[in-house]
Amino acid sequence: MSVDLRISPDQIIERYLSMELVRVTERAAVSAARLRGHGNEKAADQAAVDAMRRELNRLPIDGEIVIGEGERDEAPMLFIGEKVGNKQGPKVHIAVDPLEGTTLCAKDMPGSIAVMAMAGAGSLLYAPDVYMDKIAIGPGYPQGVIDLDASPADNIAALAKAKGVKPSEISTLIMDRPRHAKLIEEVRKTGCSIRLITDGDVAGVIFCTQPEKTGIDLYLGIGGAPEGVLAAAALRCVGGQMQGRLILDTEEKRKRAYGMGVTDPNKKYDMSEMASGDVIVCATGVTDGGLLSGVKFGKDVIETETIVYRSITGTVRRIYGEHREFSKFQLD
Repeated sequence: MSVDLRISPDQIIERYLSMELVRVTERAAVSAARLRGHGNEKAADQAAVDAMRRELNRLPIDGEIVIGEGERDEAPMLFIGEKVGNKQGPKVHIAVDPLEGTTLCAKDMPGSIAVMAMAGAGSLLYAPDVYMDKIAIGPGYPQGVIDLDASPADNIAALAKAKGVKPSEISTLIMDRPRHAKLIEEVRKTGCSIRLITDGDVAGVIFCTQPEKTGIDLYLGIGGAPEGVLAAAALRCVGGQMQGRLILDTEEKRKRAYGMGVTDPNKKYDMSEMASGDVIVCATGVTDGGLLSGVKFGKDVIETETIVYRSITGTVRRIYGEHREFSKFQLD
């Protein structure tokens, strides 16, 4: 029996880099987890940033951060436009959230992760650090089932019909924010269940990639635009659907968006416009959650759980790591 090992012409990123990205998010997650429950969000975030930056600079890539910790004058490391890698590999664009859910980590609450996406240059949306209105579902549905401009009731009814269930059997995830009070009220009227989360915007959307594991069918609501790009990258790898619209409600926000290449402030972005081409997404749990287990510290071993998505193959891998050489987690 022969096996077809030909490389797709769309493949920009070498296969081995998937495992290299696992190491990047593992290092960031372990560094943050050491400060889990200590009540210091900034220290935990900085630990994750330091570890992720160090590992990225070891990779054989010519990389540029397009979604990061902020703009150059706001973030000392992993800022938008920062070059990473040893320049000995493909030109890639990178989106990072070294510690998604800083408050969750500081309070040792469920759902904190270290997450990043890598794609060919020009394949990830340059999203300003503003809010984005989003809607997302997982794989297995006809295109066009959901629409950001439709009402919550219409979207839930359409999704229930496509799934072959009653609206009351649909589970929706929404961030627990005052701005979502009206949305939550409208969703409740449909009879479907709602899971509210306090933080973890990226993980919240990624929940939709595996509804059989997470119990989440639909994501609705307003969250960060950079987080939206990361989540869209993961959904694209499994054939999910997502739409988003930037919320540019001040002149200052519009100017920033125009400076990053946004031409239509009211544009409704499809998933493929936020993340296209050859994309790899990697996330490692920091605290226990519905998607991933958190880092476990034993006397002689550190345990991690990581999920890796790749768009070009539609592959999802779960990697359980047992690390016995602790020195690799130390910063130089």
